[in-house]
Amino acid sequence: MIRTLVMYGTPEDPAAFAKHYHEIHIPLVRKMPHLKSCEITKGPAAIGPDGGEYHLVAILTYDSHADMEAALASAEGQAAVADVAKFASGGVTLVTGEYETV
Repeated sequence: MIRTLVMYGTPEDPAAFAKHYHEIHIPLVRKMPHLKSCEITKGPAAIGPDGGEYHLVAILTYDSHADMEAALASAEGQAAVADVAKFASGGVTLVTGEYETV
């Protein structure tokens, strides 16, 4: 299983971020082929007791690396990627890896 964590920094306008993210970006993401699931945090996500905070973290799950690549290469994936620049004024960090249940 492949997961991508999409970690958004605090935006200049949190209300505008939320509106765009929920009304425009999530519908684009949900159209991506091969996407198994998409989860988001309910509010900020802290990094350790002394670390910084992310405004929102999304976790995108795919069955395989090939599925992730196909999703991102699709027209729907390209639209979702291009949309990030329209609302993520606080920056975005991506972490992708293969996960297993232990």
